[in-house]
Amino acid sequence: MRAVRERIPVVVQRNSRGRRVAARGLWTGAEVVVTFGVVLLLLVVHQLWWTNRQARADAGHKVQALQREWGEADGGGGSDVVAGGGGDRTGSGRRSGPGASGGRSSGGRTAPPAPRWDQAYAVIRIPRLGLTAPVAQGISKRGVLDKGYVGHYPRTAQPGQAGNFALAGHRNTHGEPFRYINRLRRGDRISVETRDAVYTYTVDRTLGQTSARDSGVIAAVPRSNVKPYAGYSAAGSYVTLTTCTPEFTSRYRLVVWGKLTGVRAR
Repeated sequence: MRAVRERIPVVVQRNSRGRRVAARGLWTGAEVVVTFGVVLLLLVVHQLWWTNRQARADAGHKVQALQREWGEADGGGGSDVVAGGGGDRTGSGRRSGPGASGGRSSGGRTAPPAPRWDQAYAVIRIPRLGLTAPVAQGISKRGVLDKGYVGHYPRTAQPGQAGNFALAGHRNTHGEPFRYINRLRRGDRISVETRDAVYTYTVDRTLGQTSARDSGVIAAVPRSNVKPYAGYSAAGSYVTLTTCTPEFTSRYRLVVWGKLTGVRAR
């Protein structure tokens, strides 16, 4: 008889070590993705919430500090406008605004010296937007704009002066004081309060979008270099508000213009 040969099954074991390495790699990759997502979320929260909260608080404190300073200088007879109230005062008694350097104003009082770089020296109020913010000299991010302040373009007119009182402010993050200036319409009021007077400007024209390099919009007689139909052709006392557009970008500029329509001495 022929012997019956039994087949012995061969068990092939897979590489368990390779499987463990692959699993560990997938787990590590998942941890990296989750960590990156959390960090990104924290950055977004910081930019969109914390910087606004901090800048608005600092700007509000600065407005109060300016009002206390002006009240003490006036012997306690300072402005009755409360920070954050969005109030506005106008009057018919015209007088010249503070000069760019020390000197005599037409009212016989000594005009204050030019503000120092990054110094907050005025308060802007826009009732339609419920906005109250300090105005500081210069448009640097760290020293002015990122504090939630509105910045005054150097070499443009001061409040109430003939020429163009040109301002810049963030539209998003860091207090975003100019976020909603696109909502301003002709006839809306903008008041600027200084140590000596309250100047009222009335919104007259807007330019929805222009180049970030369009310097014509802040010229003494503001007129766009990119869109020549937008702006003015005669000398006067103007205010210009500029901010970035579209929102969350800095590619273009949004512009709002107004004319001086009232001055009230403090």
